[in-house]
Amino acid sequence: MFQKILVALDHAETGQSVFEKAIEFAKVNQSQLMLLHIISPLDEGIPTPMYPMPDSLYPMQHEAFIRSSAQLFSQAETAGLDMLRARDAAATAAGVRCEFTQHVGDPGDVICTIARTWNADLIMMGRRGRSGISEFLLGSVSNYVLHHAPCSVLVVQEALIPAKTGVRKA
Repeated sequence: MFQKILVALDHAETGQSVFEKAIEFAKVNQSQLMLLHIISPLDEGIPTPMYPMPDSLYPMQHEAFIRSSAQLFSQAETAGLDMLRARDAAATAAGVRCEFTQHVGDPGDVICTIARTWNADLIMMGRRGRSGISEFLLGSVSNYVLHHAPCSVLVVQEALIPAKTGVRKA
């Protein structure tokens, strides 16, 4: 039914859950996977200054900021590729045809663009669980993809861990 599955991954625990579900789904459907990781300016650790400093006012601070930003981006890029290589190897070991790619940009837009150009039949992704003001300000990638994807979308919901109630077993 689904021959080409685009799997959007991140470093969160939900990324591992999405990957495991994608492997199961691909085995049952004899599907090919495209693992996708996106480096976003909204990710933690990737600096995005609200007001860039002109070189003429603070040349040393501006240069230090650029060098620091480049180093953080390089680390994010390397970590993303390492994660993709490891999951690609795991998928291959599980007997699933797989390839991977990493892009920089707005996650929702990149996911939909790659799904369109790769002719994906299905997008599998997780959700971060943002709600309220954080969802309003930062947006919901899964919501964007649900409304703009060129194919079906499966959002993998992380199982909720019940809170401790303080009830003791006898």
